[in-house]
Amino acid sequence: MPLHFLLDGAGAGAGAEVSDAGPGDPVTLTGAEAHHAAAVRRVRTGEQVTIGDGRGTWLSGEVESVAPREVIVRISSRADVPAPTRRLVLVQALAKGDRDELAVQAATELGVDEIVPWQAARSVSRWDAAKAQKGRDRWAGIVREAAKQAHRAWVPEVGALATTAQLSALAASAVVLVLEPNAEEALTSLALDDREDDVVMVVGPEGGIASDELDALARGGAQLVRLGDTVLRTSTAGPAALAVVSAAIGRW
Repeated sequence: MPLHFLLDGAGAGAGAEVSDAGPGDPVTLTGAEAHHAAAVRRVRTGEQVTIGDGRGTWLSGEVESVAPREVIVRISSRADVPAPTRRLVLVQALAKGDRDELAVQAATELGVDEIVPWQAARSVSRWDAAKAQKGRDRWAGIVREAAKQAHRAWVPEVGALATTAQLSALAASAVVLVLEPNAEEALTSLALDDREDDVVMVVGPEGGIASDELDALARGGAQLVRLGDTVLRTSTAGPAALAVVSAAIGRW
């Protein structure tokens, strides 16, 4: 599979912009992407690559020239990939170490459309006002790199830090599934293919979701579901649920 590079649609450097480029146009990789292409991936003249803007534009082309700070690609074909009409959203509780970041990375590779950080009652990691934007930016960087690695035409959004009350309100316009090991209903038992609403999967922190949070989410219309008979880590529960739901709604 050709190497894939991700550039902002508003400006890819000299040559045509990604959002407007078509067959015959040159697109120039500069900055970090040029360094990654030339020094890390060591692309060569004549090599086939793909370029995206993370918003559905998908360009294929041939490397025309390579320099440490500039790589020029001549575009041979263009496709515009539509955004999913039914979105899959992961609400990931903040977790200690890098467990929440591992979940973010894997979920992106598996096809999630949006990731929302949640500061649950039992979250060991805490994002105060000063840390919230920094943490969100870090997650966005992880998402970008994972989307590029997975050759995704659309880069998932990273939402603002959510409260439990905000999560409870989501059930008014989406299918909200709270992953709870002790839930009576299995995720695999749900008929998700007969609805068109977005699917939101809520994952708690290491210590699980507090009982008052579970009650609040249930009152808001969320469904408590379990994944098998084992207790998964917060880093693996979301990606596992995402795989099940993707198969259930026909994405896979």
